[in-house]
Amino acid sequence: MLSLMVVGSGGREHAVTRKLRENPRVGTIFVLPGNAGIERDEACAPVERVGISATDLDGIVEFAMSRSIDFAVVTPDDPLCLGLADRLEAIGVPAFGPTKAAARIEGSKSFAKALMSRAGIPTAAYRVFDEVGDALEFVRRSSMPVWIKADGLALGKGVVGASSVRDAEDAVRAAMLGGRFGEAGRRVVIEEDLRGIEASLLLFSDGNHYRLMPAAMDHKRAFDSDEGPNTGGMGTIAPHPMISPGLLSRIEREIVEPTLAAMRDEGCPFKGCLFIGLMLTADGPKVIEYNCRFGDPEAQVVLALLESDLLDIMAAVRNGSLDDADVRFNTGAACCVVAASGGYPGEYRKGLPIFPRDFSVLTKQPEGVKIDCAGVASGSGGSDGLITAGGRVLGVTAVAGTLSEAVGRAYAAMGRVSFEGMRVRADIGARALSLSKSEAANG
Repeated sequence: MLSLMVVGSGGREHAVTRKLRENPRVGTIFVLPGNAGIERDEACAPVERVGISATDLDGIVEFAMSRSIDFAVVTPDDPLCLGLADRLEAIGVPAFGPTKAAARIEGSKSFAKALMSRAGIPTAAYRVFDEVGDALEFVRRSSMPVWIKADGLALGKGVVGASSVRDAEDAVRAAMLGGRFGEAGRRVVIEEDLRGIEASLLLFSDGNHYRLMPAAMDHKRAFDSDEGPNTGGMGTIAPHPMISPGLLSRIEREIVEPTLAAMRDEGCPFKGCLFIGLMLTADGPKVIEYNCRFGDPEAQVVLALLESDLLDIMAAVRNGSLDDADVRFNTGAACCVVAASGGYPGEYRKGLPIFPRDFSVLTKQPEGVKIDCAGVASGSGGSDGLITAGGRVLGVTAVAGTLSEAVGRAYAAMGRVSFEGMRVRADIGARALSLSKSEAANG
């Protein structure tokens, strides 16, 4: 039996671990550091949590050697950008995830924008600044709104939209002088505002070949009707109703293939899961950002639709044989609804009991519905229940024949979960359903 290691601790890692478990050759899956929900989920068993941080590269490498890990899956951005996949491969542990050099496509926005410029990939007009005075002068001469982005990783929160010059100035100062995003914000990228409909396109790549996953629609804002601050994602649906076969072919031709070719030209072929954040504008699809890994909660919906074996696909990515791999997806739809702590993405309380308290009842869902645990911990005093331990606490993912059915099933299941201050957007999938109806009405 194969011994696997999954690095990470969120809902994405819960979904990945559960999917890997479907392979009959898999024995114990070690999750580093994982969370209490993954550890208790019978669908993931046998699984063991290991109290090593995802950024403790030395600790992870030592653990992988001591347990003779057969295959490692590195999902978060930080360890990938720090070079964990390289470190594991160096000690003979096959790893799914891009090299440190390839992970720059997410780890440095200036690198990604320069790559797009050289390859002619459509994206927003931009400038890169290392000096705060130059950045302030630029925003004073710019048309509003603009986006101020920390060049490095900032836990998915290094992006600020500014609708006025004063807001833009404040955002620049906060990033470059105030340390709002730490070292990640010492250099900033300032971009024009793109208008349109957002889409998330994930794909497997072995450096030369790629296979697309169903395009998804994320819901980043904290509140209904896309109001409030940006978050890591309050819910998502797949497939995206506005990406037709023709548009998808255009995205492949103008964005996907040039991106992978440009990475090869850089001497760092991308091997892993590439996430392309898109804006579907009146002038065509344009790239908002790249991520060097599965998104969260996009992973929950695309993996729920995956009918092929995930471990086999990941091994093919690592071995360079993706072109021969079986990669198939359900033709239905999936919806993930996230339950967040009150106050998220700002300050929030932790340690609140999650109901139902009986974990087996919490996770026992109808066929096609799964609970993915993220910011959770075990209750004290031997309690069988979970308590809140993060901003995004858990997500409910449902698969059905139609998007409307998937949305309804996800919300029905979420209605059976509660904790003090729980916040759930009530409109996940609503815009997609509206766009689908409008498209149908227009023939």
